[in-house]
Amino acid sequence: MSEASFDLIVIGGGPAGYVAAIRASQLGMTVACIDKRDTLGGTCLNVGCIPSKALLNASEKFAEASSGALEGLGVKISSVKLDLDAMMESKDNIVSGLTSGIAHLFKKNKITRLTGSATITAPGTVELTDGPDKGVFSAERILIATGSVPTSLPGIEIDEKKIVSSTGALALEKLPKKLVVIGAGYIGLEMGTVWSRLGTEVEVVEYLPRILPGMDLEVANKFKAMLTKQGLKFHLGTAVKSAKSSRSGVTLTVADAKTGEEQDISCDIALVSVGRKPNTDNLGLEALGVEMTDRGQIAVDADFETNIEGIFAVGDVIPGPMLAHKAEEDAVAAVEIMAGQAGHVDYDLVPGIVYTAPEIATLGVTEEMLKEAGTDYKKGVFPFLANSRAKATGHTEGFVKILADAKTDKVLGCHIIAHEAGTLIHEVATAMAFGASSEDIARTCHGHPTMNEAVKEAALAVDGRAIHI
Repeated sequence: MSEASFDLIVIGGGPAGYVAAIRASQLGMTVACIDKRDTLGGTCLNVGCIPSKALLNASEKFAEASSGALEGLGVKISSVKLDLDAMMESKDNIVSGLTSGIAHLFKKNKITRLTGSATITAPGTVELTDGPDKGVFSAERILIATGSVPTSLPGIEIDEKKIVSSTGALALEKLPKKLVVIGAGYIGLEMGTVWSRLGTEVEVVEYLPRILPGMDLEVANKFKAMLTKQGLKFHLGTAVKSAKSSRSGVTLTVADAKTGEEQDISCDIALVSVGRKPNTDNLGLEALGVEMTDRGQIAVDADFETNIEGIFAVGDVIPGPMLAHKAEEDAVAAVEIMAGQAGHVDYDLVPGIVYTAPEIATLGVTEEMLKEAGTDYKKGVFPFLANSRAKATGHTEGFVKILADAKTDKVLGCHIIAHEAGTLIHEVATAMAFGASSEDIARTCHGHPTMNEAVKEAALAVDGRAIHI
């Protein structure tokens, strides 16, 4: 195929791109979706969200079995061995199953799949400069959904062998004796806990004096204590000056952020996890005159359209949290607006989840944000140690914290550390979407015994009415 015309060309086959393509087809558009990879799903399905969650699950089961934690339940295991090759194969099978599922959905929805590197040469025109579908294609509208790529630090080159990004950390061929994670954000802590559970010594270096920047501080501090107990070592308030790899491993030179005092840290593998940036290189945006933000994101209006008519953008390339579920919501809203419908995304209600053990889930504002804004608020906190289902399953670590307006009782934020916190948070997300008060949650009947009862008790605690503490 060298030339064809469509109603919509989507550039990018990740969560934003493939969801946009499918929804647009459902709305009656002729659609093509372009991606460099041979498999659909983007970073998330291929080398991000899904493989990392597969390894988080597998490593948690290994740690449970090998630590002797199950013996107290009457489950005795004589010997536990790690088969890293089999674990990686299982992860890869999960990924291939999901990516092939998207390919099936494309066929079902009659979406044209194009493989190659795309450049927008003019409004309505996309050229594939390489790949099997090399050629020129036209469309009434073009949607950019190319996602993001890992960033590094000055002077540190990621080789995906000894100095790796999350992509390399998901494909290590042998168990490192020691891993240093540079950056204490979501991805770094998730990957650090994976390898720590499997037996690797893990140290985390973070420039800020805390972990999980932007998250509720009470939650972050509690979580750091939990991870320290699990065996992770933290160097907070510490800058990484350089990273040099050799045949034997990696030597990091780090410095105290306040005093400048330097020290060297040696390890087998260094994981650079200091953030991501929009993947907008080589799309032709500068030549087209597409307006960008000062952070290198594509500027869009309320309809997700750029300053160039007919060119739209969604997901990680535009402002907002770089999360797969946010990207999907962007995608649906954008194509529904194109079709004359009322698409909308509430960016104040995008959950943030750290898929460690226990998990962290956060929604809405933090206490620090409320204090800074001078908002009069109330909070309710309930520990899982007092939850009967948590006791029965052995998952008593953590708590639920609900923040509500002191005058109206409207729920403003919720922060959870718990087993399956990422599932629990959505009860509050639904409540907040309808402007619920903490009393609304407290007066909703919750099944017993469930972990969700802790959410109800935290809502009761907002007014000092918790039953079980």
